[in-house]
Amino acid sequence: MTSASSSPPPPLPAPREVRLRLAEPTRGRTARRIDGAWWPRSDDLAEELTGLLGVLPRAWGPISSVLVHGDTWPDCPEQVDVAGQTVHVGHNDSPSAPHTVCLLAPGRGRYDLLVVPPATAEAEAGRLMERAATQGA
Repeated sequence: MTSASSSPPPPLPAPREVRLRLAEPTRGRTARRIDGAWWPRSDDLAEELTGLLGVLPRAWGPISSVLVHGDTWPDCPEQVDVAGQTVHVGHNDSPSAPHTVCLLAPGRGRYDLLVVPPATAEAEAGRLMERAATQGA
């Protein structure tokens, strides 16, 4: 009898925590301009979107499309796959929304998140995320 000496496969990398702060759902009030804030860890939009879309509230429904600002995300994939679902990604070059990402869920709505640049210092990022979640801007 022979035994093969093989080393075990390397462990899978731990999923990175998504830095996301969402506003409380509105009840009986007008819709918010900003629904929360997202602080990606890098400029790799495909990787970052996959993480973001995987942790959104179920009540938002499946996101079918994402719009990002072309100046903020010049390397924009046409689509990303999240849990077996293809999500289309496009540019929204509105000068009024350079630091936002727009998430579209058919039949459910539109969700806009402030994007805190990856290189932002932790204290400043925390302030921006808190303000976006509590004041909608």
